[in-house]
Amino acid sequence: MKVYVESYGCTMNHGEGERLATALSLLGHEVVTDPLAADLIVLNTCTVITETQNRMLKRAKEIYDSGKKLIVSGCMASIQPDDILAVAPTAQIIEPKNYGNIQALVGKEGIPILRDPSVTSVLPIAQGCLGTCTYCITRFARGTLCSYPLPDLVAEAKSLVDAGTRELLLTAQDTACYGFDLNSDLSALIKSLSALEGQFMMRIGMMNPNHLMQIFDQFIPAWLHPKVYKFIHIPVQSGSARVLEAMQRSYSPEDFKNLVVKLRAAFPDVMISTDVITGFPGETEDDHKMTVKLIEEILPDIVNVTRYSARPNTPAATFKNQVPGWISKERSRELTKLRFTIGEEKNRSLVGKTYPGMVCEIGKPGTMIVRTNSYRPVVISEKLPLGSEVVVKITDSQPTYLIGEVLL
Repeated sequence: MKVYVESYGCTMNHGEGERLATALSLLGHEVVTDPLAADLIVLNTCTVITETQNRMLKRAKEIYDSGKKLIVSGCMASIQPDDILAVAPTAQIIEPKNYGNIQALVGKEGIPILRDPSVTSVLPIAQGCLGTCTYCITRFARGTLCSYPLPDLVAEAKSLVDAGTRELLLTAQDTACYGFDLNSDLSALIKSLSALEGQFMMRIGMMNPNHLMQIFDQFIPAWLHPKVYKFIHIPVQSGSARVLEAMQRSYSPEDFKNLVVKLRAAFPDVMISTDVITGFPGETEDDHKMTVKLIEEILPDIVNVTRYSARPNTPAATFKNQVPGWISKERSRELTKLRFTIGEEKNRSLVGKTYPGMVCEIGKPGTMIVRTNSYRPVVISEKLPLGSEVVVKITDSQPTYLIGEVLL
């Protein structure tokens, strides 16, 4: 059977989609890259905000109406199966916790097919999280923290590297709390993976500030290993202590700022990405100004701005003082504009500098993308094999990327 796996949402979800594709190929099915050529489509869903949920339902209906077989996985499969079946009555549902049972849904067919190795591979390291964020629906879909055993992750990473992977993206709902349920922690995993033979780099996925603070002293030495990108994704969500408390984020704006200071002290060129939610219930104009001020103070390299979206069965959906959408949108625009202003200034300051890096992606026609050791994207015009190690000189910049030429 020809199968197409279509993933949406976070890096974790895409990583699980890759695992599902591998499992299907090992069962003898042919994993194709064109949904039109598939007999079966696995729709790996996300439901983090209402807009995404509606997009998933629309796509499920399109697949159902096409007459193709449909399996729905991901977060919607866990918490909104009835919504899926309302638009695609014959769809089969498989929750993330049941991915090991994929054979029962599609059967085994023919001789196992080995898929082509990827230069970049996603390595999910845990399911669920320890957070109680009042706005989050994902925690209901994924449950509490369930870290994958360290030896299993090392074995999987080794097989990926041996097959040609040059970039491992470690991901979870919150990578900073990896191992808390196994009497271990993220630093132990990083050290074990760093010890693997071969030339590859690791990017550590999103970490909630409160859990990173708990492991900071042991995390930093492991993170400073040459095989680890000096990239940190720590969502702040708001610059207002009152809003953070209502969100149940378990840290203060001051905690976050101190964490950024310590990270930059450990590695000055660290690339910092953060997330902000605008229009959380009860957010005042003063609260919003505190968020703007915080972003202006810490000058993150990336700011992912999301407008608050009330999700079913979450505490925040019942909060009073819901912020009108037009206000949330205005605040989002202001923060997005600030993000691009900061990005433009920071990237311009890097013009003329030289960095070692690795060719990791194919860019727009005629270009490729190099990642520096801080995971900064550098667009080059040269055509080189993916995985190539190069030295680039930065010749120009844009707010969200650098432009360079290959020296070596």
